[in-house]
Amino acid sequence: MSDSAPQLLRHHRPFVAFWMARVFTASGFQMLTVAIGWHLYQLTGNVLDLGLVGLVEFTPRVLFMLHTGHVADRYDRRKVAALCQTLQALIALALALGSVSGHVTRELIFVLAFLLGSARSFEMPATQALLPNVVPAGLFPRAVAASASASQAATIVAPAIGGFLYAFGSTWVYGPTVALYGIACLLTLSLDARQQLAQRGRANLESLLAGIRFIRSRPDIFGAISLDLFAVLLGGATALLPVFAKDILLTGAWGLGLLRSAPAVGALLMSLWLARFPVERKVGLIMFTSVGVFGVATIAFGLSTSFWFSLAVLVVLGAADMISMVIRGAFVQLETPDEMRGRVSAVNGLFIGASNQLGEFESGVTAHWFGTVPAVVLGGVGTLVVTGVWMKLFPTLTHRDRMHNG
Repeated sequence: MSDSAPQLLRHHRPFVAFWMARVFTASGFQMLTVAIGWHLYQLTGNVLDLGLVGLVEFTPRVLFMLHTGHVADRYDRRKVAALCQTLQALIALALALGSVSGHVTRELIFVLAFLLGSARSFEMPATQALLPNVVPAGLFPRAVAASASASQAATIVAPAIGGFLYAFGSTWVYGPTVALYGIACLLTLSLDARQQLAQRGRANLESLLAGIRFIRSRPDIFGAISLDLFAVLLGGATALLPVFAKDILLTGAWGLGLLRSAPAVGALLMSLWLARFPVERKVGLIMFTSVGVFGVATIAFGLSTSFWFSLAVLVVLGAADMISMVIRGAFVQLETPDEMRGRVSAVNGLFIGASNQLGEFESGVTAHWFGTVPAVVLGGVGTLVVTGVWMKLFPTLTHRDRMHNG
């Protein structure tokens, strides 16, 4: 790829609009999540409710998994994503009006959390499948990395902004969130994207399961998606960060905040690097190596008793995870026919969500059984074992040279 390629991406107006829409919608969600958590805890004072609201948001991803991909492939993805962003804006508006009138209840928050999760379940595959329609194939790996940088930047900055605004009242968070989603909606609708629609018709079991069958028929795609599922499931230690911050690293809330943001910082820096210098050769080996580094970083974090070393290790962990994510996301989309991308993205999204949610549960259970440090170390070792096994099970993925073999 020529040296002018990054410049082409930066000046590719449809991608710039797509990237800005990602920034606004990701920032809106992060601010909304912070506000909902604080608001709910102020109402009930029950820690369990904070866990339940996350479960409620995740449930639609399981319930509607097959339908979300079907919708993304059968209808204009721009309109699907814009409609979902509009629904999220209306949710924020309902919370803003409820806060002004004092009518926000625990039950209302759970209902709106379910609607929020539903909107995001349909938005995610539509947005992921839309990106290949926005940029040419030659720029796609860079576009994936640059798109990821939008989400990571929002993850770092938006929660802090949301927390600051909440100090003035919940309406100060919900109001700007409505505007963020509104701008994202307009940007999404402005995109010039050509999409090859799948054959129209009512959803049936055959069409709904087509994405799963396609993934199973492509060993490289199946291997990459399942690798991410099991590696994050075993290696995820974020649920135990409060324990490490308080009991092992002997720091306070400020330290916990830095620990939580460190992986996102590493991921953001790496995404910016990959947008400028994309991985173009030996993509399979590099992906497996990055997952291995993720496992080693997990072990190092579990054994560390130094706050600053732990912080540095988490930055490395986030950077390694980003390499794997960008490579997987790029070649899975490039190897998938356009009329199938929505359904494949929906299955991939369920795997990612399940690995994160179940990973937190797995970390809690193993910490209860074996202790906090052994749980994290065993998780990192498990990630290394999975990496080695997957390299043997999927040799074509291990020796894959380029993103797209076509």
